[in-house]
Amino acid sequence: GSELCRQILKQNPKRLLMVEINEFALYKIHSELCELQSKRDELKSIELIPLIACVRNSYRINQIMTTWHPSTIYHAAAYKHVPLLESNIIEGIKNNIFGTQNLVNLSCKYKCRKFILVSTDKAVRPTNIMGASKRFSEMIVQAYAAEEALNKKTSFGIVRFGNVVNSSGSVIPLFSKQINSGGPLTVTHPEITRFFMTIPEATSLILQSGMLAKNGEVFVLNMGKPIKIL
Repeated sequence: GSELCRQILKQNPKRLLMVEINEFALYKIHSELCELQSKRDELKSIELIPLIACVRNSYRINQIMTTWHPSTIYHAAAYKHVPLLESNIIEGIKNNIFGTQNLVNLSCKYKCRKFILVSTDKAVRPTNIMGASKRFSEMIVQAYAAEEALNKKTSFGIVRFGNVVNSSGSVIPLFSKQINSGGPLTVTHPEITRFFMTIPEATSLILQSGMLAKNGEVFVLNMGKPIKIL
């Protein structure tokens, strides 16, 4: 989400709405972008709006939509740690599924021009709650896309990718910590492989997918060769 804000700012939008449930995370990215703005004249006219909100709160999202009328929404608000969601199933479903449903519904209601869902490669034939909840959210987006194709008001797109190095859902910081403390390393299975990509790389591809999205297409990023975690 933070990197999306950084890259969107460089595209010179009229206004950037940063919607976040975590107050400190919002304060951090807002302060960083304000500082960047103060140093670069071409960014000074962009309005930066920090908004504390939860995607599950229909009233609050409705309020944001009616006040600001965003033309494009990038939806990256998901719980994404696989083991945590296995023991917090209801919260994962409420946030990843019902949060998406709420946001998609209001995007259509207020004729938002474009809606992009940030998804995961774990949504393909999911083997865990996190992957299943993200697949469900993809199906919600595709169902609305099929309906909206008739009245051509909102365009939808879905972007899937694998492990983004040092993102909030990445396993890399955990491994680094385990290595620095002398081990042991907790690898689930010796044959497990993952694709890796940097945050700026993944984010620029999300923005490109947003340009191409029309009717609920799923964009799968080319993440190179899979690497064995071990």
